[in-house]
Amino acid sequence: MISKLISEIKKKNAPVVVGLDPTLKFIPESLLREAYKEKGKTLSAIGDAIFAYNKGIVDAVYDLIPAVKPQIAMYEQFGIPGLIAFQKTVSYCKEKGLIVIGDIKRGDIGSTSEAYAIGHIGSVEIDGNTVFPFDEDIVTVNPYLGSDGVKPFIDVCNKNDRGIFVLVKTSNPSSGEFQDRVIDGRPLYEIVGEKVNEWGLDSMDGDYSNVGAVVGATYPEMGKILRDIMPKAYILVPGYGAQGGKGKDLTHFFNKDGLGAIVNSSRGIIAAYKQEKYASYGEEGYMDASRAAVIDMLDDIRSAIGTK
Repeated sequence: MISKLISEIKKKNAPVVVGLDPTLKFIPESLLREAYKEKGKTLSAIGDAIFAYNKGIVDAVYDLIPAVKPQIAMYEQFGIPGLIAFQKTVSYCKEKGLIVIGDIKRGDIGSTSEAYAIGHIGSVEIDGNTVFPFDEDIVTVNPYLGSDGVKPFIDVCNKNDRGIFVLVKTSNPSSGEFQDRVIDGRPLYEIVGEKVNEWGLDSMDGDYSNVGAVVGATYPEMGKILRDIMPKAYILVPGYGAQGGKGKDLTHFFNKDGLGAIVNSSRGIIAAYKQEKYASYGEEGYMDASRAAVIDMLDDIRSAIGTK
């Protein structure tokens, strides 16, 4: 799967992923009104509005980007209708030729991790019929339970040509409470990075592994260290834009050929119309504002890594 992602990145010269993380405050009032008119002020109406919102953004940017990253919690908060919107979003994005990274951050004891993996990147056999439940291409994985929680995902990856990004050093401010703790003279995130490198050898796909890593843009110096520790791991880099990361912070995440990392922006793209820079598009022009924000992000990152 990672070779497919790399191919799309090269084709579009776009090492970026758009996070589809909808909240009610981001969805234009016109979409909400239309959904309420059809189904009342219900969770089903919210699910419809979410999908319409996502579809508008995807239609505006799919030709510019290789992948999207829907964060499942933003859908789960609206119950079953939210999960239906998640599944519809995944399906639509794949119809548009995009790779889907399901930001699910799962990880549990072996049998439970296997169930999560099957549900999101695997398949179920129903009386001889093969069904792919959520059918993302790649998912994020929490390694806190160790190899027992990660290896079931790798097994499913190998069976179905899928991928995972393992949390190593996340972009949030409190990540250091655990991730920076010194264990045997080294920060924990380095130890996790070494395990990612080890796990990745069991799922190579060309020059890189289907086992990648999540390393936040807000910690560029740590990214430099982890790039060396995980030479075969593709790095998913959150924290760009709204969380403070800039293109110039990202050079160490990439290799000299401009590959090795993919940078995520969520609300900086999907809620661009709320920013002063793109306010002229207005709420009804949220799609065009998102496209403009993607173009600006691409210009910034391409300039920083020398691929412009």
